[in-house]
Amino acid sequence: MQLKLRYILPAVIVPIILLIEKQGTSQDLAPSLDLKKNVEIRTGAMCTELYFDKLYNKKIALVANHTSTIGPVHLADSLLAAGIDLKLLFTPEHGLRGEADAGEKVGNSIDSKTGLAIISLYGENKKPRAQQLEGIDMVVFDIQDVGARFYTYISTLHYVMEACAEQGVPVLVLDRPNPNGFYVDGPILNKNYRSFVGMHPVPVVHGMSVGEYAQMINGEKWLLNGVQCALEVIPCQGWDHLTEYRCPIPPSPNLPNQTAIYLYPSLCFFEGTLVSVGRGTEFPFQAIGYPQHPVGMLRFTPVSKTGAKKPLYEGRECRGHDLRAFGEFYFTSTGALYLDWLLGMYSISPDKAGFFNSPDFFDKLAGSDQLRKDIIAGKSIEEIRSSWKEGLEGFRDLRSKYLLYEDFK
Repeated sequence: MQLKLRYILPAVIVPIILLIEKQGTSQDLAPSLDLKKNVEIRTGAMCTELYFDKLYNKKIALVANHTSTIGPVHLADSLLAAGIDLKLLFTPEHGLRGEADAGEKVGNSIDSKTGLAIISLYGENKKPRAQQLEGIDMVVFDIQDVGARFYTYISTLHYVMEACAEQGVPVLVLDRPNPNGFYVDGPILNKNYRSFVGMHPVPVVHGMSVGEYAQMINGEKWLLNGVQCALEVIPCQGWDHLTEYRCPIPPSPNLPNQTAIYLYPSLCFFEGTLVSVGRGTEFPFQAIGYPQHPVGMLRFTPVSKTGAKKPLYEGRECRGHDLRAFGEFYFTSTGALYLDWLLGMYSISPDKAGFFNSPDFFDKLAGSDQLRKDIIAGKSIEEIRSSWKEGLEGFRDLRSKYLLYEDFK
């Protein structure tokens, strides 16, 4: 059986995939990148023999969230059980247990299990303050990232490194695989559009692990005033950029599975438009639609829930497209962002003037105003992608200096 695709051709030439009926396998549509599968992988945190001795007889602060585990045990519990003097917990967006909404202010608190103070690094206090690092001998960073520039855990990493550099505190990064680490794509961020959802001149998909990315931040002197921190990375074992990595724990509330993780870099642009990406449903970042959308087989009604309080179009039926089958195979088959949805949804929107309902935020996600202007101007995907070529070539050369693992070809 072949994988059947149905298209609608709007007045402009850009096609939008409306429905994907998966009756075969991913190989029916496109060649695979031949990622190695079912490989035994040890994260940096699991390699305790490489870093526990570095922590003994030191006062430690841990930057962590719900993904910071060794098997089923939270890293904080493992450190304490090993007799390591853990003094403080820092947490990024979504909080220590990973349940806060995107953009929701997360306050300081006390961890009920360990009794340790939790300091939020999301909200007004994105960068550890000098007094918060007072008496700390080392900061350990261990958080699962998904490899997109606008996923804010790498912004937290930047500010942690910057604060530690200023206070003379070493940083130890326990590396984790990047589930989108098998490709590099998208526009390079223009420094004039720097924000917490994009802090560095890198493409949307950078193809680096957190440890590799930390080395690049440090080596390129991207920290304030060009300071550099004392940095060490504990690498993963068994993983490289040619190896599939399926996250055992959802990295945030609205990326509940591997399909959402693959779709996220291509769909997050919609967060600056009138299109819902399914927040408040059982399939966030796996569908697109809105109440006035003129076509589509899928109907969904967002509701308020954990990790999606007051979602876009709460209580209103949306019409749109189920992307789950597509997201399971396209990205690992092609290694590229998928722009057809973005251009297609704009082209058939009955309200083009209001489509980019948060243009400033869209531009921050895209890294400049160029993508939005290109879409409005009716440029083709090929024209848009060609404008990225020079920047991507330069970034790949830069990236190669900081890789810890075998790269994709």
